[in-house]
Amino acid sequence: MYIFVCNLCVNGLYGTAGLYPKLLADFLSDSHVISYSGCFLQIFVIYNSLMCEFTILTVMAYDRYVAICKPLQYHSIMTYLTISKFLLISWVLPFCESTIGLFLTIRLPLCGSHIDKLYCDNWSIVKLSCIDNIINNVYGYIFILVHVSEALFIVYSYIHIVRACVKSREERGTFLQTCFPHLFTVIIFTTAIVFDLMYSRYGSKTIPQALRNFMAVEFQVIPPFLNPLIYGLKLRHIRRRVMRLCNRKIDKM
Repeated sequence: MYIFVCNLCVNGLYGTAGLYPKLLADFLSDSHVISYSGCFLQIFVIYNSLMCEFTILTVMAYDRYVAICKPLQYHSIMTYLTISKFLLISWVLPFCESTIGLFLTIRLPLCGSHIDKLYCDNWSIVKLSCIDNIINNVYGYIFILVHVSEALFIVYSYIHIVRACVKSREERGTFLQTCFPHLFTVIIFTTAIVFDLMYSRYGSKTIPQALRNFMAVEFQVIPPFLNPLIYGLKLRHIRRRVMRLCNRKIDKM
């Protein structure tokens, strides 16, 4: 469980590195421009981070399913080799998805240079294309289908987890300690992504600029900020470790 939480936090740092440096530079400058290569690098980092996070959350759902529904078999199923394979898939699969999507977008000739967003995103670039982008649309639907299937797997896992928890009082405590933070994270992240997708494709320009900016960056601000707090406050071992570090610093003072 904790190795997956660690990867979730590392991925959060990786994703925000694709947004905040350029965003802070824009705040300090009157000229809000980005180079062609820098724009595509930002697209790759942000989208790769998003897909990594969703894949890691899916793996965590399976880990919690095995821990609660098959507790006696947990260590035989979730071996070091199995965990290593899951982590490899969590990073390699999103990397391949991001790379394919990036190459499909790079091939498009552009008829404009203005992006109505605080950062570069794939759909904004595709809309600037001078040619038909049907291949990008088909790949986009395949991409959505893959991650919708991951979301359905998470729902399926939690249906079994809830059934198991209803039968046992002890498992209810486990659910509140480990599964509830994960479920809360999934809901927050999925909601933020849905808002961003809906705004990118169907957003109205009549929406106030401040609200449009918030909707554009919420998935890169809210989940990375809340994830450490959620897991740090709810998971007993992490909470104890943080309290020990705080007590040591207080004693030194």
